[in-house]
Amino acid sequence: MAAVMAPLIETRGLTLHYGGLKAVDGVDFTLEAGEIHALIGPNGAGKTSFVSLLSGRRLPQSGRILLAGEDITRLPAQLRVRKGIAYTFQITSIFPRLSVFDNVALAVQAQGTRDLENRTRAALARVGLDGLEEQEAGTLSYGHQRLLELAMGLALKPRLLILDEPTQGLAASEIEGFKALVRSLVPETTVLLIEHNMEVVMDLASRITVLTFGRVLASGTPAAIRANPAVQEAYLGA
Repeated sequence: MAAVMAPLIETRGLTLHYGGLKAVDGVDFTLEAGEIHALIGPNGAGKTSFVSLLSGRRLPQSGRILLAGEDITRLPAQLRVRKGIAYTFQITSIFPRLSVFDNVALAVQAQGTRDLENRTRAALARVGLDGLEEQEAGTLSYGHQRLLELAMGLALKPRLLILDEPTQGLAASEIEGFKALVRSLVPETTVLLIEHNMEVVMDLASRITVLTFGRVLASGTPAAIRANPAVQEAYLGA
């Protein structure tokens, strides 16, 4: 009998408090390898706090985080990057005074300097920024800065890529290109997407988890989430 593969990410009873505020309140969550999974919910639902726990930017008060069955609950963020977790932030986190090339090269160096130039150029080409290598990153348009941030994440060759509001500020034409890019990443890379644009969510995600008040309200296919009365009331609107 074949062994059952562990989920890529599994959380059990994950909790994060800020003073008396329960930003993440006992969350059980499963992310299967090779899927595009969206995390949605109203502002203040705990989405960014939850992925901060997954990436190691914050540590939980209680609960566990498993990466392919390995307990990484207390592992520092930089060691999670080496294990294949890349997190692009809600606000662009580029180095504005460095060149486009150097921004991505710094990400590549996080995994060693071997084949630095080829890996850097390949990541830039993947997001359509080839030809802009020497441009100062801070002079890029907002949409191109978001793509640069994505290239920095892809340069790490992640097993899991966490995208936090990646289409915020993008033009419609840029969003179409972004969706095509994300689809091209799976199944080699698993994508966890935090996104308010419901058209993007419903178009890309194979599964959706809805958070509200730091708890999981529902999880399922896009069709099941769209039809869920509790989700309609809390977030989607009737």
